[in-house]
Amino acid sequence: MNNQRLCLLNPQAAGGRGARLAPALQAALREADPSLPPLALPASVEDALAGIAALPPGSRVLLAGGDGTLQRLLPALLAGGHELALLPCGTGNDLARALGQHRAGWRGAIGPALHAPAQAMDIGVLQADGGPAQCFASSLCVGFDAAVGARAHQAPRWLRGMPRYLMATLATLARLQRQRLRVTVDGVQLPAAEQLFASSLNTASYASGMPVAPGARIDDGELDLVLAGRFSRLGALLTMPLLLSGLHLHHPRIRMQRYRQLRIEADAPLPLALDGEPVPAARDLQVSVRPQALRVVRP
Repeated sequence: MNNQRLCLLNPQAAGGRGARLAPALQAALREADPSLPPLALPASVEDALAGIAALPPGSRVLLAGGDGTLQRLLPALLAGGHELALLPCGTGNDLARALGQHRAGWRGAIGPALHAPAQAMDIGVLQADGGPAQCFASSLCVGFDAAVGARAHQAPRWLRGMPRYLMATLATLARLQRQRLRVTVDGVQLPAAEQLFASSLNTASYASGMPVAPGARIDDGELDLVLAGRFSRLGALLTMPLLLSGLHLHHPRIRMQRYRQLRIEADAPLPLALDGEPVPAARDLQVSVRPQALRVVRP
């Protein structure tokens, strides 16, 4: 790491509440280290990307936001070989959970962000319908859970965290859709079958703390596939408490498998979300892991 640092706050984090944190965050950063540059509040994603791109290689970026904020800025962080120091203040904060930072919040993360060494973590890569590679740090949602995520983005701003996702889940169940998927894991083709969702996790949780892949680690060189099979509306609803508590691992219609290379094919476009952020639907997905691609501060 060089000595260059950038302090960046996403003013739209946590449903637009990020901007209100700016005075307190700037004061806390100044108190922790008076030599830090002023807190930057970019007006757009493009401005944030440009600010990161202007840094010398291997700089440390103190990023105040959540999973969605990081998702948009991952390309610039990876291209510059920069270190990420996450100051969690987003809606989901699932990467912060994997880093052991969620309970401490952004205030508790400042000290490690300034002084703790960075360690390497894996990154997932999606290529949808032959398009450009798209990276994700926490999760790739495919199917029902991606549709839930899209609906969660439309929920009222005052509804935060897990309740936001639960409300979106109930609304999405009313229009439940399954698709017949052809799934190939590390070169082995699974029997084609209807699936509720077929999602990949790098972190143990997604959707604001739902422990869907409790064995997942961000530094094991693999991603965790979670396949949920043919569920009725009632069956999916009854399975929710198991997913919320991590007790779904032995459910006969849920399959867990670690992998390095994955392909998912469907006859109709599948809803998709990267780190909780909706992206265009696609029929043909190729997913892989980039081991140790990003250096991140882990207290």
